Amino acid sequence: MATLGFIGSGNIGAKIARLALAAGIEVVLSNSRGPESLARTVAELGERARAATPTEAAEAGDWVVVSVPLTALRQLPADALAGRTVLDTTNYYPSWRDGYIDVLDSGRITTAEWVQEHLPEANTVKAFANLSDQHILPLARPVGSDERSALPIAGNSLRAKASAAELISRLGYDTVDVGPLTESWRFEPETLPSALPYFADPDAFRSGVAKVAKALRAGCSPMDVDFADPGAPLPAHRLRTLLDETPRVLTADRAMP
Repeated sequence: MATLGFIGSGNIGAKIARLALAAGIEVVLSNSRGPESLARTVAELGERARAATPTEAAEAGDWVVVSVPLTALRQLPADALAGRTVLDTTNYYPSWRDGYIDVLDSGRITTAEWVQEHLPEANTVKAFANLSDQHILPLARPVGSDERSALPIAGNSLRAKASAAELISRLGYDTVDVGPLTESWRFEPETLPSALPYFADPDAFRSGVAKVAKALRAGCSPMDVDFADPGAPLPAHRLRTLLDETPRVLTADRAMP
């Protein structure tokens, strides 16, 4: 049976894990706090889920989802991830979470390239990075559904991208290949394919952004803000158009505080 490893088991990781289990894929969860901290999550997910250390999760996974803040990249088990297909869900949130990273602020490299630099022997595929974690579960659909959404992926290895696309299809989504990691900026935060196209109600998105801004001004984390939206399917042809038409948005251009 196939196994999906997770390094980082927060909002994104736990929801992808649920999709994996529904698809008959075993999951191995890990985080920086140790396996014991995941006991409740594992109990909720059931017998085909278990907790482990990041190294153990990397070694167990046929694929490995990495969903951690950029500040935690140096803690990743790079040796254990060598040769693995790594699904990188990370985004750069300057100031409030990740500080400022010059090579990202200037656009010299993309966030996914930054991750790949920290995992030189892994095959990084950026995925699950452009939709709200609150839409991961409700928008998943079986193959052949008229309401199946597509997600963009980017990576330097054609084989790894094909493997990632196969996994993502089993999880409930089509994929659109953007190209190498140098092109992954096309679905970074505040680009046209980021978040909003998956919302059923644009006002819910705008309201959520206002709540995020309020949380930041109050010195609180915005990661648990509820956008209160059921999601809307985004088909592959529409996603391709958005990817082609989006301008690059650097840190200085972002509207978020």
